[in-house]
Amino acid sequence: MTGGGVDVLTRELCVADGRATTYEEAVREAGALLVGAGAVAPGYVEGMLERERTMTTFMGNGLAIPHGTLDATPSIHRSAVCVVRYADPIDWKGSPVRVVVGIAGAGGEHLEVLSRIALVFADPDQADAVARATTADELYALVGRVNTT
Repeated sequence: MTGGGVDVLTRELCVADGRATTYEEAVREAGALLVGAGAVAPGYVEGMLERERTMTTFMGNGLAIPHGTLDATPSIHRSAVCVVRYADPIDWKGSPVRVVVGIAGAGGEHLEVLSRIALVFADPDQADAVARATTADELYALVGRVNTT
Protein backbone atom coordinates (compact mmCIF):
# COMPACT_ATOMS: atom_id res chain seq x y z
CA MET A 1 0.00 0.00 0.00
CA THR A 2 1.24 3.44 -0.81
CA GLY A 3 0.44 6.85 0.55
CA GLY A 4 0.58 9.57 -2.07
CA GLY A 5 2.59 7.28 -4.37
CA VAL A 6 5.11 6.45 -1.63
CA ASP A 7 5.30 3.24 0.39
CA VAL A 8 3.90 3.88 3.85
CA LEU A 9 6.61 1.68 5.37
CA THR A 10 10.20 1.74 4.19
CA ARG A 11 13.26 -0.01 5.51
CA GLU A 12 14.48 3.36 6.83
CA LEU A 13 11.40 3.55 9.05
CA CYS A 14 12.28 0.24 10.74
CA VAL A 15 14.46 0.37 13.86
CA ALA A 16 15.51 -2.88 15.53
CA ASP A 17 17.29 -1.31 18.51
CA GLY A 18 14.91 1.21 20.01
CA ARG A 19 16.38 3.27 22.85
CA ALA A 20 13.27 4.37 24.79
CA THR A 21 12.65 3.05 28.30
CA THR A 22 9.19 4.56 28.93
CA TYR A 23 6.08 4.65 26.80
CA GLU A 24 6.36 8.45 26.50
CA GLU A 25 9.91 8.13 25.16
CA ALA A 26 8.77 5.37 22.80
CA VAL A 27 5.99 7.57 21.40
CA ARG A 28 8.52 10.37 20.88
CA GLU A 29 10.99 7.95 19.25
CA ALA A 30 8.35 6.71 16.79
CA GLY A 31 7.14 10.26 16.19
CA ALA A 32 10.67 11.44 15.42
CA LEU A 33 10.94 8.77 12.72
CA LEU A 34 7.70 9.99 11.12
CA VAL A 35 8.89 13.61 11.31
CA GLY A 36 12.29 12.66 9.88
CA ALA A 37 10.61 10.93 6.95
CA GLY A 38 8.71 14.12 6.15
CA ALA A 39 5.37 12.40 6.77
CA VAL A 40 4.28 14.66 9.60
CA ALA A 41 5.04 18.04 11.13
CA PRO A 42 6.58 18.01 14.62
CA GLY A 43 3.21 18.94 16.17
CA TYR A 44 1.87 15.50 15.25
CA VAL A 45 4.07 13.94 17.95
CA GLU A 46 2.24 15.98 20.59
CA GLY A 47 -1.01 14.63 19.15
CA MET A 48 0.36 11.10 19.55
CA LEU A 49 1.15 11.79 23.21
CA GLU A 50 -2.29 13.32 23.75
CA ARG A 51 -3.95 10.21 22.28
CA GLU A 52 -1.94 8.07 24.69
CA ARG A 53 -3.05 10.22 27.61
CA THR A 54 -6.72 9.74 26.73
CA MET A 55 -6.62 6.05 25.78
CA THR A 56 -3.88 3.47 25.55
CA THR A 57 -2.72 2.31 22.15
CA PHE A 58 -1.55 -1.04 23.57
CA MET A 59 -2.99 -3.75 21.31
CA GLY A 60 -1.81 -7.00 22.93
CA ASN A 61 0.92 -9.45 21.89
CA GLY A 62 3.59 -6.93 22.91
CA LEU A 63 2.39 -4.31 20.41
CA ALA A 64 1.45 -0.65 20.76
CA ILE A 65 0.29 1.48 17.84
CA PRO A 66 0.60 5.14 18.79
CA HIS A 67 -1.06 7.62 16.45
CA GLY A 68 -2.26 11.18 16.67
CA THR A 69 -5.59 12.61 17.72
CA LEU A 70 -8.11 13.93 15.21
CA ASP A 71 -6.88 17.44 16.07
CA ALA A 72 -3.37 16.42 14.93
CA THR A 73 -4.58 15.34 11.46
CA PRO A 74 -3.63 18.66 9.79
CA SER A 75 -0.01 17.90 10.77
CA ILE A 76 0.04 14.84 8.47
CA HIS A 77 1.72 15.43 5.09
CA ARG A 78 1.38 11.83 3.87
CA SER A 79 0.62 8.40 5.27
CA ALA A 80 3.55 6.63 6.89
CA VAL A 81 4.24 3.78 9.29
CA CYS A 82 7.34 3.20 11.40
CA VAL A 83 8.31 0.12 13.39
CA VAL A 84 10.53 0.25 16.47
CA ARG A 85 11.54 -2.93 18.28
CA TYR A 86 12.85 -2.98 21.84
CA ALA A 87 15.16 -5.67 23.24
CA ASP A 88 13.60 -5.25 26.68
CA PRO A 89 9.87 -4.73 27.15
CA ILE A 90 8.63 -1.23 27.88
CA ASP A 91 5.98 -0.80 30.56
CA TRP A 92 3.06 0.57 28.54
CA LYS A 93 0.70 1.57 31.34
CA GLY A 94 0.99 -1.86 32.92
CA SER A 95 1.42 -3.95 29.75
CA PRO A 96 4.73 -5.12 28.27
CA VAL A 97 5.51 -3.76 24.79
CA ARG A 98 8.39 -4.89 22.58
CA VAL A 99 7.19 -3.42 19.27
CA VAL A 100 5.88 0.08 18.63
CA VAL A 101 4.25 0.84 15.30
CA GLY A 102 3.81 4.58 14.82
CA ILE A 103 1.13 5.55 12.32
CA ALA A 104 0.20 8.70 10.46
CA GLY A 105 -2.79 8.16 8.19
CA ALA A 106 -3.90 10.69 5.59
CA GLY A 107 -7.37 10.53 4.11
CA GLY A 108 -8.44 7.42 6.01
CA GLU A 109 -5.53 5.34 4.69
CA HIS A 110 -4.53 4.53 8.25
CA LEU A 111 -7.55 2.23 8.63
CA GLU A 112 -6.22 -0.12 5.97
CA VAL A 113 -2.72 0.06 7.44
CA LEU A 114 -4.06 -0.72 10.92
CA SER A 115 -5.96 -3.76 9.66
CA ARG A 116 -2.88 -5.14 7.89
CA ILE A 117 -0.69 -4.66 10.95
CA ALA A 118 -3.35 -6.29 13.12
CA LEU A 119 -3.20 -9.36 10.88
CA VAL A 120 0.56 -9.66 11.38
CA PHE A 121 0.25 -9.36 15.17
CA ALA A 122 -2.89 -11.48 15.52
CA ASP A 123 -0.67 -14.54 15.04
CA PRO A 124 1.41 -14.99 18.22
CA ASP A 125 4.20 -16.68 16.22
CA GLN A 126 4.45 -13.74 13.84
CA ALA A 127 4.29 -11.26 16.74
CA ASP A 128 7.11 -13.17 18.44
CA ALA A 129 9.18 -13.19 15.24
CA VAL A 130 8.86 -9.40 14.99
CA ALA A 131 9.83 -9.00 18.66
CA ARG A 132 12.91 -11.21 18.09
CA ALA A 133 14.07 -9.40 14.92
CA THR A 134 17.51 -7.89 15.43
CA THR A 135 17.93 -5.90 12.21
CA ALA A 136 15.94 -3.33 10.30
CA ASP A 137 15.98 -5.67 7.30
CA GLU A 138 14.32 -8.42 9.34
CA LEU A 139 11.67 -6.03 10.64
CA TYR A 140 10.96 -4.76 7.15
CA ALA A 141 10.66 -8.30 5.80
CA LEU A 142 8.21 -9.25 8.56
CA VAL A 143 6.09 -6.09 8.67
CA GLY A 144 6.68 -4.68 5.19
CA ARG A 145 3.68 -6.56 3.90
CA VAL A 146 1.57 -3.54 4.90
CA ASN A 147 2.75 -2.05 1.59
CA THR A 148 1.09 -4.75 -0.50
CA THR A 149 -2.44 -4.61 -1.77
